[in-house]
Amino acid sequence: MNSPPAVPVTLAEIARLAGVGRAAVSNWRRRHDTFPPRIGGTDASPHFSLTDIEMWLRDNGKRGKGRSREWLWPRFEALGDRDETGLAIAAVGRLLAGEQNDGDGSGGAAPAPGPVRAAVELGRREGSSEVLMFLLRRWLDTHVRQIPTTPEPLADLMADLALRTCKPFVGGHPDDPLRVLDPACGVGNLLAAAATAVPTELNRPAALLGCDRDPVLTALADVRLALLPGPETRGLAPVMTPGDSLRADPLIGTQADMVLCNPPANERDWGYEDLAADTRWAHGTPPRTEPELAWVQHCLSRLRPGGSAVLLLPPTVAARKAGRRIRRSLLRTGALRAVVALPPGSAAPHSLSLHLWVLRRPAPGEGPQGPGEFLFVDAAARFPRSTARDSGPDWGELGAFIRSVVGAAGGARRGRATEESGAIVWAATVPVIDLLDDEVDLTPGRHTTSASGHAGPRLAAGWREVGELLDGLRAESASLAALELALGREGQPSATVAELARAEALTLRSGRLPDEAVVPEPGRARVPLLTISDLLLDVSPSGWAYPDDAVVVEPGDVVVVGVAREFSAWVHEGPPMAVGSQIHALRVDPDVLDPWFVAGSLKAPTNARHAGTHASSSSRIDVRRLQVRRIELPEQQRYSEAFRHLAAFERLADRLRIVAKAVGQDLSDELAAGHLA
Repeated sequence: MNSPPAVPVTLAEIARLAGVGRAAVSNWRRRHDTFPPRIGGTDASPHFSLTDIEMWLRDNGKRGKGRSREWLWPRFEALGDRDETGLAIAAVGRLLAGEQNDGDGSGGAAPAPGPVRAAVELGRREGSSEVLMFLLRRWLDTHVRQIPTTPEPLADLMADLALRTCKPFVGGHPDDPLRVLDPACGVGNLLAAAATAVPTELNRPAALLGCDRDPVLTALADVRLALLPGPETRGLAPVMTPGDSLRADPLIGTQADMVLCNPPANERDWGYEDLAADTRWAHGTPPRTEPELAWVQHCLSRLRPGGSAVLLLPPTVAARKAGRRIRRSLLRTGALRAVVALPPGSAAPHSLSLHLWVLRRPAPGEGPQGPGEFLFVDAAARFPRSTARDSGPDWGELGAFIRSVVGAAGGARRGRATEESGAIVWAATVPVIDLLDDEVDLTPGRHTTSASGHAGPRLAAGWREVGELLDGLRAESASLAALELALGREGQPSATVAELARAEALTLRSGRLPDEAVVPEPGRARVPLLTISDLLLDVSPSGWAYPDDAVVVEPGDVVVVGVAREFSAWVHEGPPMAVGSQIHALRVDPDVLDPWFVAGSLKAPTNARHAGTHASSSSRIDVRRLQVRRIELPEQQRYSEAFRHLAAFERLADRLRIVAKAVGQDLSDELAAGHLA
């Protein structure tokens, strides 16, 4: 009988399994002749047999303690493609959920694959939900580009908004379960949020229903929700069904109290030809270019009277010309109650200010026109990025703001509540009749600015910062202008970075990307990961790395970017940070070199031209060829002081540009609105 193929692991994975740094594993490989041989990969990234590595670590007393879950993942990853691995994780969940229900979970099924059995055994010891969620997060992180998910803080917010706007007891008993539907459920993030929110807010169980066209995601959502810790569903089994909710809804006839949905965006082949006469289109047949409005009407059709829906949609849905007839009908009937603009970075795609649409099916006695007023919330303006490097919102502040605006009684009254609390600058209630113009543009920014008229505090703060920045620039410019330059002096001897490294005056480390995506683990610290993409987009470090698997810069290290387009060098002053490929870290010997002198010298444009590989902006800089003048340490420190002032001058100038632009935009809005006294 053939033995199963070896499970490959990289040096970084071995380090994680052993609970040590990658350098330690490389050292073991050099020092120990018994270290297992390479079975594949490349010289730069060799692969080893997981079984051989496990035996070697155990025999040499180096197997990490308390890392049982880490040993699971390589075996699952080796099962095959995305779907095969996902189904194996779902099998783990089914077996663990079956044990909770019938004792052993076997049910007479065929023997499970080895990794599945190992995961079930670990789940018995460490907790079913904990082990399943570890595997699920690893799987999602590995396939993050293929499987978009709703971030958990946003899912919690959407569930809370739906609860605040629905009337859960219409036509039923207060102890009846609240039916929550997600017609594009993915792995169930929105339903998991509702499962926690409903019992907390209403003290009644949640009946969870979901559907997704990807059967692997549906299977994972089913077991993930079945293993939710605590009494969230009070014994009610979730109903997750594979299928296309628009083309052939397997949950047809469902009437839910709440619908939460993050539907696929910008799909052209959503079933336009097949669904032209569908009865769900009560507000008009969605044009081919408006798939999101098809999802909006589908969600409305699945609500019972008094029920509410919250959808996450692209901002263009609020303004596209093709959808104005449907938007007009949604407003006239009171089905659409509010639009909330979220700050960029709230969810993928992170560059967009996505919108939350809050919908409601009128309850008996409310009348078909709804409250007659519409709520706009511009949280994107309330929480702007102070710099383009801000990677995402503060969910605590953002969620509290939106919840305070929306309130508890209904869309229109929530808008008036914001006026009393001073939040009217970023929110407005507008009579529906005023929105029924030729465009029916429901973009919050178009309506909240005219309602605010209270940019005074923001402008005053902006002008104060402009003044402080100008004072700082004047001080730094005075220091720099006072420098006397000995122009025409002959060049002094210099040394390249490579020569300084050989002389042990500094150490050069080149950054790298992790071998695999980093999954948050309790008790294991992570550091931000700066990449070339972050620098090109001018955003904060967008990734994470474990310190033992990455090149980490500490305060006082010199960071050098090795791409001509973004070439720069600076002294790192913040908390530890990992650097990706084409970003380099220099750690100088303080008895020989001053870091500010080194960074300032390396950053000189002439230095980059000499060390560049060719003239295009995409060329690389050979960091080893960058030069630093050979001068004594006291003289370096004299130059270091000047370089510090120059760095401060450039930093203040960059900040002034950002603040001046924001002040100019606010002032332009006020002048255009006729607010000149």
